[in-house]
Amino acid sequence: MATTDPGDVFDVKRIRRLVKLMEDHNLGEVDLQQGEQSIRIRRGAEGGVPIVAAAPVAAAPVAPAAESSPAAADDANVKLIKSPMVGTFYAASSPEAAPYVKVGDPIGPDSTVCVIEAMKVFNEIPAETSGKIVAVLVENGDPVEFGQPLFKVE
Repeated sequence: MATTDPGDVFDVKRIRRLVKLMEDHNLGEVDLQQGEQSIRIRRGAEGGVPIVAAAPVAAAPVAPAAESSPAAADDANVKLIKSPMVGTFYAASSPEAAPYVKVGDPIGPDSTVCVIEAMKVFNEIPAETSGKIVAVLVENGDPVEFGQPLFKVE
C-alpha cells in the first residue's frame, strides 16, 4: 500500500520518479536518508532495479592495500570486485573500525567489502561473489571510478 505523506521517503510515487530519473540520466544508484529512514535504489547487473534499505556509514581509517601483480591477473580462478560508482574508497565503516575485509579473508555474496562515499553518502558495497580476498587493489581514501577493480577474489 502506498503512503500519501509527501515527505515519506518510501512513497511509491517518489520511488517511481527516482527510478525514472535514474533511467533518464543513466545513474547506477540513488541513496536517500530522511531521519532514521533511508533507502537505496540500485540498478544491478540483473537488469532489475532492486530496492535495499541501508543505514548511513561514517568515514574509515587508512589501511594498507596489497600490491597486485600482472601474473595474478591472468589466473582464471580470480574474480574482480569492481566499483559500482564514482566516489572515494574506504576500507572500514569508521576511523576506529577494522577493515571490512583484508587479504586472506573468506567472503560471500552478501559480505560488505568496503564503503564508497559519493556526494556525502556512504554506500556499503557487497562482494556479490564468494571466495577469498587475494588482493586489495586500491588504498584507503583513494578516488575510484565506475567499474574500477577494487579487490581480487579467488
